[in-house]
Order: sequence, then C-alpha cells, then structure tokens
Amino acid sequence: MIRSQETLNMLLDSISRFVRERLVPSEEIVAEADQIPAGLLREMKDLGLFGLCLPEEYGGLGLTMEEEVLAAMELGKTSPAFRSAIGSNNGIGSTGIVIDGTPAQKEKYLPRLASGELIGSFCLTEPEAGSDAASLRTTAVRDGDHYVLNGTKRFITNAPEAGLFTVMARTDPAGKGAGAISAFVVEAGTAGLSLGRIDRKMGQKGAHTCDVIFENCRVPAENLIGEKEGVGFKTAMKVLDKGRLHIAAVATGAAERMLADALRYAMERRQFGKAIVEFELIQAMLADSKAEIYASRCMIVDAARRRDAGEKVTAESSCAKMFATEMCGRVADRAVQIFGGAGYMSEYGIERFYRDVRLFRIYEGTTQIQQIVIAREMQRNFES
Repeated sequence: MIRSQETLNMLLDSISRFVRERLVPSEEIVAEADQIPAGLLREMKDLGLFGLCLPEEYGGLGLTMEEEVLAAMELGKTSPAFRSAIGSNNGIGSTGIVIDGTPAQKEKYLPRLASGELIGSFCLTEPEAGSDAASLRTTAVRDGDHYVLNGTKRFITNAPEAGLFTVMARTDPAGKGAGAISAFVVEAGTAGLSLGRIDRKMGQKGAHTCDVIFENCRVPAENLIGEKEGVGFKTAMKVLDKGRLHIAAVATGAAERMLADALRYAMERRQFGKAIVEFELIQAMLADSKAEIYASRCMIVDAARRRDAGEKVTAESSCAKMFATEMCGRVADRAVQIFGGAGYMSEYGIERFYRDVRLFRIYEGTTQIQQIVIAREMQRNFES
C-alpha cells in the first residue's frame, strides 16, 4: 500500500539518482577490492537506506511492503553488494525483532539498526541444516538468567561486519520438530561467539559471509525474542515470507539493469553492415526478457499489496521469489549471449552480473524449496 505517491516518487528518484551517480561508477572498485568504500557506506547511512523498512518510531522510514519492493527494484540496478550491505538491517537481520520482539528489545536495537550504527545478521543455516531448517542442531540451554548457546551457523550474510545476530537455536534438545526452536538476539563481542574466515564466493564481491560459531556462549534470557521459547521457527518463516518478496524485487531490478545494458550494446554493436539489434533473433531475446521482467514486476507488486492488506502471502511470496530469480538467471544468460565474446570479458561488466545473480536462486530458500512451499500451501488451502 502506497501511503503518499508524491513522497514515494521523491524517495525512488533519490535512490535511482544515487545508484546511477554514486554506486554504478564504483562497481568495478568494489569487485576488485571485495569491499565497499567507507565513504559510500556513510552516504548510504545519511540517505537513510539502512532504515528504509524499520518503523518510523524507531528512526526508520517505515516503508510498506509495496513501497519496499519498488525501492528494492531501484537498488537492484547496481552491484548486489550495495543492496546486501543494507539488506539485513531492513530484512532478515531486523524483521524478527520488528514482528515478534518485546517493546524493550525493539527500543534497544531498532534505532541503532535504522541508523546503520549496528549491522544485523540472520543465523539460520548450518553445516547440516540448510533447506531443512527445522533440523538445525545449534542448542540453547537455560542456565539461570542466561541461555548457553553451542553450534555453528554457515554462509551468514554480513556476519563479518555484524554487531547483532538473530540466532535460531534448539531450546528443547529432545525435541525433533520446529516447535523446539527459539530465536535469540546475540550481540557481537559476547564471550563464546567467534567468526570463521570470510568465504570466497563465485560472485557478489563486497558482500561478505562467514561461519558464526557459538561455544558455551552465554546470552541473557531477556534476549530471547518475544521472551517465548518454541516460536523461533515461526518467527523465521515470517521473516522469510517478507525477505523473499524483497529478493524477488532485487532480482527484477538486476534483470532490468542487464537488459538495459544488453539493449545499449545491441544498438551500438554492428555486424554485417547494421546494428545487431536489427536481427530478429537478438530482438527475440530482448523481447522475451522484457516480457518476463514485466510479469515479475506485476507478480511482486500484487503479492506486496496483499501482504500490506494483512493477507497471508506464503505461497505468493514463494511464487514471486521463484519466478523472479529464475527469470533473472535467464535474462543474465541472454545478456551475455547478446554481448557475444565481449560478454565473457570482465571489462564489460555483464559477466560479473552473470555470476552475481546466480546466488538469487539459492539464498532465502532455493527454487526447489519454493516449489515445495507453494505446493504445500495449495494442499492446505484445498483441504481447508
């Protein structure tokens, strides 16, 4: 739901200009250094990008879901590292606190997340628990007014920079299912919390992941999100419903960027005496990409509006995430093909996007997990 079209247009124009004038020219620097320049991070904080989706009463802009996906599409038009830097603060690193946190937890952490003082991180995946998140092994045992956490989380986005971790752990060691899982807020620097080495990835340079290790890590009981045991998995799933729409929007923005680059190249590149955009097979790839991007935008905005209206959108967000990220991969492949040999060369940038966007189909639930979620939701709705 868009609250003020005029205000939203101003925000989107501001983000678009910042992406175009400041972030796009820095893409190669980030790729080479595997680091976002500190000056750019300060500018992102000054623009309020770290608090786009956090409640206004805690210093954020309080974007609705529809407003958020439109902003994410603009941010998707540059290197994913930039969006990743602010993504966990606006999404998986804060949403658990926003949705299920106590008033004290919200007051303590959300203003610092909104300003960018703290970087949030979401710790769900483990070495033996990725797609099967309910089988996680990290434990949290109550000991007086603390919980003692033990376990390892893997591929955790923004962990090397994080000041705050939302951690899923099993509070009932004998429990087998999701009902034994609870969610905790753990501050960086807590004794018993350590980090593994930064992962070397196929793409998305400048966006860092690593293991997060808990060894007899004592966490105050007041840091149990909502101060309720056994609801952490439900919290995680609510977080992912929202996060999947966000990733779908980012993937759509990336596809729009790649299509624009491919079209520009096709207009300029000449073969057989004319621009290659005049060839029908090139036109077909461009047209297919345009149509799929349009379909993706429509799907995402519809699902976002439904969520803003209070509807459950588990199936819709999975549909959007699955379609948008798969579509983005197809657009990336077509773009490289349109560039031809140049598309395989790093100086043109399209091969970097080709590698970067491959991750969209994996994190926050693989395409195959989205298929399972969608089918299960269809079955539940049929049976009810």
